[in-house]
Amino acid sequence: MMDVLYFAWVRERIGLPKERIDTTPATVMDLVNQLRAREERYEAAFADLNALRVAVDQELSDFNAPLAGAREVAFFPPMTGG
Repeated sequence: MMDVLYFAWVRERIGLPKERIDTTPATVMDLVNQLRAREERYEAAFADLNALRVAVDQELSDFNAPLAGAREVAFFPPMTGG
């Protein structure tokens, strides 16, 4: 089981702030592909991965990051300073 969190416009497109998923993907990209295959709203949220950042267990990661033992994956747009 893993918690998947969605922030900002990712949450708006999917319609959920978070969900618990019973899956064991090898990498973040494998998880993204599983989510994309679910419904159109997931496909829309993950359409442009260049516009997304990911954190695995609250550490900034990339889409090739392994998920073995991970408890939480969060997707969010890049943060802007100012």
